[in-house]
Amino acid sequence: MSASVRQLARDEYPGALLEIPCPPDTLWMRGTLPPRGTKLLAVVGSRKLSPYGRETCAYLISGLSGYPISIISGLALGADACAHEAALAAGLHTIAVPGSGLDDSVLYPRSNVGLAQKILAAGGALLSEHEPTHRAQISDFPSRNRIMAGMADTVLLIEAGEKSGTLITARLAVEYNREVLCVPHRIHDAHGVGTHQFIRLGATLISGSADILEALRLEPKLTDCIK
Repeated sequence: MSASVRQLARDEYPGALLEIPCPPDTLWMRGTLPPRGTKLLAVVGSRKLSPYGRETCAYLISGLSGYPISIISGLALGADACAHEAALAAGLHTIAVPGSGLDDSVLYPRSNVGLAQKILAAGGALLSEHEPTHRAQISDFPSRNRIMAGMADTVLLIEAGEKSGTLITARLAVEYNREVLCVPHRIHDAHGVGTHQFIRLGATLISGSADILEALRLEPKLTDCIK
């Protein structure tokens, strides 16, 4: 088994995770959680992230550099990987919640094992409710989404198709009374159907990093205000 995998005590669970209807009975971790008081922003989106989605994800997260924010995502292809990579580039803490256990031999997807190692090397964390050597099953991904939404202060949707699994996380965020932030897309863009749906239902439209800071109740720095 990979070194430094440990089971968290209940009082170590991040954010408000214990307040959701079905919190995980067990939670395993590799790495280091951010200090108490750090804002937790879950970033989700399509595995088939469009060029616009990739550019926007990197742009928004880069604007959060220097703030006490940790970026949560699921280590998956597409938006998840983009969010983790953007967080690392911005010097932000990041937490990955894969659908698998945390042992190197089972981390999923296999193509992002290197990214997981970068997260750990930068002082971030990997979290899972599954035993360390558990291999990911299709049914594990919706359940891990509740962990992401449950511990987040706010959830940001980069893009989502009409039947995207990303919408599961967004719906859970609403159920858990988390604010949902959405990136707007061009009319008729299939990648934006899900985000536009939530904007119509009252989610906050995001046009810049300052909107995210406002949602997280963080005061922008003076230098950001005068750019």
